[in-house]
Amino acid sequence: MNHDEFIKALKAMNIDIQDKMLEQLEKYYELLVEWNQKMNLTAITDKKDVYLKHFYDSLTLCKVINLKEEESLCDIGTGAGFPGIVLKICFPHLKLTLVDSLNKRLVFLAEVLKTLKLDNVEIVHARAEEYAKKNRDKFDVVTARAVAPLNILLEYCIPLLKKGKYFIALKGNEDITLYQKAMEKVFVKIEKVEVFNLPIENSIRTIIKIKKEKSTPDKYPRKYSEIKKSPL
Repeated sequence: MNHDEFIKALKAMNIDIQDKMLEQLEKYYELLVEWNQKMNLTAITDKKDVYLKHFYDSLTLCKVINLKEEESLCDIGTGAGFPGIVLKICFPHLKLTLVDSLNKRLVFLAEVLKTLKLDNVEIVHARAEEYAKKNRDKFDVVTARAVAPLNILLEYCIPLLKKGKYFIALKGNEDITLYQKAMEKVFVKIEKVEVFNLPIENSIRTIIKIKKEKSTPDKYPRKYSEIKKSPL
C-alpha cells in the first residue's frame, strides 16, 4: 500500500489524515525498521507492507467506532505499538495507555513517543490480567490486536472498561459464536461485527465491537494459570 492508496483508504473510513500525521507515521516506520535490527519487533518491514498490515490495519478499528467521541483508550499487548500509537497519531486528543509484558518493547515505544512528540501517553510494563486487577472501570475504549483468543481477551479487557463503554477486538478469521457463554459471564454483548478483506492481499479481518453492560464480577480477571487452564 503506497501513500496515495493509504490516504484514499483512510478517507473511505472518514479519517482525515493531515500532513503532520503522515510525517509522524513515516518517522514511526523508520524507527520500526531501525530498531527491528536490534530486537524482534515485527516480521513485516517492507514499507508498503507496514503501511497496509500495521498502519491501515490498526486504523480499521474506526470501522466500528468514532474515536473522536471517546477520550481514553488502552491497548493491551501493544507490542510494537499496534494499534495504539497509530490511533494516537491520527486521533491526538486520545489519552492513551500502552500495556505490554515485555520491557524491551516498551523501551522502543518510549523512543517512538519521544521522537514523534506524542504526549498524554502512559507506557505500562505488566501482564494484562495483573494490570486489569488494579485498573478497573477506567477506560472508554480497550483494544487488543492478535493477542489471544476472544474468550481470554474478554477476561483481560472487560474489567478495564467503564460501564457502557467498548472493547474492540481486532481479529483475523475467528468464529465468534464459540464465545457466547464467555460473554455472558462478564456481562457484555456484541454490538457490531465487521468482516472484510484487507485491501491488496485480501486476507480476512474481523473487528468485534463489544459493549460492557454491567460491572464485571470481582473474581475476574483470575490468575494467568487459571485463565490458561480453564478459559471462559
